[in-house]
Amino acid sequence: MKEGKAGASPKPHFLAWDKEYAHLRWGGPGSIARVKEYMPEGACLLDAGSGNGRYLKELAKYYRVVGADVSFTALQSSRNRLAKSGFLAEHAVASLHTLPFRPGSFEGVLCYGVLQHLFQSERMAAVLEFKRVLRKGGLVFFEVFGSEDMRFGGKAAGPEGEPPEENTFLRQSGIIYHYFTEKEILSLFEGFEVLDLQEVKREKKFRGEVYIRQQFRGVFRLL
Repeated sequence: MKEGKAGASPKPHFLAWDKEYAHLRWGGPGSIARVKEYMPEGACLLDAGSGNGRYLKELAKYYRVVGADVSFTALQSSRNRLAKSGFLAEHAVASLHTLPFRPGSFEGVLCYGVLQHLFQSERMAAVLEFKRVLRKGGLVFFEVFGSEDMRFGGKAAGPEGEPPEENTFLRQSGIIYHYFTEKEILSLFEGFEVLDLQEVKREKKFRGEVYIRQQFRGVFRLL
């Protein structure tokens, strides 16, 4: 499965995740219901941007799974959590746009809430990497924030030395947030068959005001 060893990227918006996970509380396990609908037990999956193991721990109950993330801190937390659970998963320090795995290593890639933290060139490179490490007919499961989300806005951001990118913002933490449109998602996943693409909107009330959380959730198959 492994092709080589990859280290954490020196890019500031990647390095910011170590600081983030140093104080980020465990939010409990994440739902993998959609993965279980499509993937048979025992399949080989990549959790791309696995963080502290929110989804990885659940995936490990049913699948052969590898978690990849840029944060050493997050992966160490994930390893500890998996060790206590009695389930097994491999961990790799890697950026999504330079994955250290051989072509065709996986039957599925889960990427929940991660592509939104990459600049455009990195998002495009990440999807190309998904194509490379997936077997033909392999699936990508993803979630991203939409451009109508209540948190849209902030300091416009772009790669170092380049102009700001559309719908992309820098938080005080040093982490970037990009907010997607449906058209952009379909363009990004060119070469995939759309099995499912949903817009999910939820109302949030804060100090008497109603705000909208918007996400896109999708399942795409590599042609």
